[in-house]
Amino acid sequence: MSTGPGAASAPAPTAHDTQPAPDPGTAADPGTGPGTAPAATTAEAAPRPAAGPRGAVGPRTAPGPQRSAPRKGAARGGSSMFSSLKVRNYRLFFIGQVVSNTGTWMQRIAQDWLVLSLTGSSAAVGITTALQFLPMLLFGLYGGVLVDRLPKRPTLLVTQSAMALTGLALAALTLTGHVEVWHVYVAAFAVGLATVVDNPARQSFVSEMVGPKQLQNAVSLNSANFQSARLIGPAVAGLMITGVGTGWAFLANGLSFVAPLTSLLLMRARELHVVERTPRGKGQLREGLRYVAGRPDLIWPIVLVGFIGTFGFNFPVWLSAYADDVFHAGAGAYSLFNTVMAVGSLVGALLAARRGTARLRVLIAAAAAFGALEIVAALAPSYWLFALLMAPIGVFGLTVNVTANTTVQMATDPAMRGRVMALFMMVFMGGTPLGAPLVGWVTDAYGPRTGFALGGVISLAAATAIGLALTRAGDVRPALSWQGRHPRLTFVPRGDAHEKNEKNKEPARAAA
Repeated sequence: MSTGPGAASAPAPTAHDTQPAPDPGTAADPGTGPGTAPAATTAEAAPRPAAGPRGAVGPRTAPGPQRSAPRKGAARGGSSMFSSLKVRNYRLFFIGQVVSNTGTWMQRIAQDWLVLSLTGSSAAVGITTALQFLPMLLFGLYGGVLVDRLPKRPTLLVTQSAMALTGLALAALTLTGHVEVWHVYVAAFAVGLATVVDNPARQSFVSEMVGPKQLQNAVSLNSANFQSARLIGPAVAGLMITGVGTGWAFLANGLSFVAPLTSLLLMRARELHVVERTPRGKGQLREGLRYVAGRPDLIWPIVLVGFIGTFGFNFPVWLSAYADDVFHAGAGAYSLFNTVMAVGSLVGALLAARRGTARLRVLIAAAAAFGALEIVAALAPSYWLFALLMAPIGVFGLTVNVTANTTVQMATDPAMRGRVMALFMMVFMGGTPLGAPLVGWVTDAYGPRTGFALGGVISLAAATAIGLALTRAGDVRPALSWQGRHPRLTFVPRGDAHEKNEKNKEPARAAA
């Protein structure tokens, strides 16, 4: 079902407490009524103007929306790794995606293999991939406008049915022996068109199923679901292609959509956190862009995932080059690298599900670690060290995606969420057709190590620059404090930073 990776209202970005983390049942509760605009959920998203005995801990901003008290017996966000599955509607949705995502990965493998079999050209495979992502790049923002106007569940019934039909059509053409490469191109483009609406609708619908307190957990479990399918789907597709042919893999994907369609039909509408839809009107696309442009806490995470998605996630280019040209280990090595990374991504998704909040400092730190690890992996001298490094790269790459996704969703007014998430997915996924050829050219011209290192350098530089931009936008600066013998980096208002640094100067010198 998913075709890509899976992500308020606080104007000030990052600020970090030196106090213990607040009770997740209250700190992340932006309201309990349907259609309530979510309040800030973390210390970064909603900095407090003052704190306890450790001093001021957040930018001096006007007070944000009042947090409502949690309902008695309400589940606390982040209370367990699978807490959002306690919500019946989301549980149905999740089960449907388990089946559909596996089918989606099967079709991806079968589609590429069929094009390669029909043409013998790797360039034709690249054209197929580009056609599937091109509609998101061209029409993604318009899809967001439609999603904000339309009810999410009926919209998903339509888009999922359209995707099912493309799989069944390819199955019929392939099994009857009439398939031609242009049929695959048309099917890939049709799936891309459906994704333009399906992706922001699914992203927005998650919050309607689980509410704001369980949003990060649900987004993380969606990513874990997708990564699990990434492990299972290609293996099943390989067995099916070699055993009975590509047509049966397409048929399996088409039939797999029965699961999400059934789950949508079985949901209880009265249990959804429904938001008021945006009425049809002129200038809604420009309104969405202005909304994001005026919100540093939205635009910088989107810019960050744009850089990382465009330059840091070109693993099909790099891993195939490392397997073939650097380690001379063939297709088995390529498969191993992808499998290890998928395992790391699954671990990253489960760790994100365990965290109760989405913190901007986690986003920046994960992006910096992701870039640094790519640089280290680019220089890895041995096959097994390179393979092992794929696991932490998968962990931090998935952490970036989930944290950015959740941060942006929680920071967005529900009436704008479809447009904002469309922009998020357009930037993240739409960068692939632009960055992959450039990275591929660098890899071919200067070698796989240079190409991989360049992606890591750009990702690390983007994380550093955007971290500094968020710090300046929040009128905060880093300060070193001490807890016992352990240093702790925090962010404090600029006016209080000097005083705080002076207070901690002597312990810092003693430790040095």
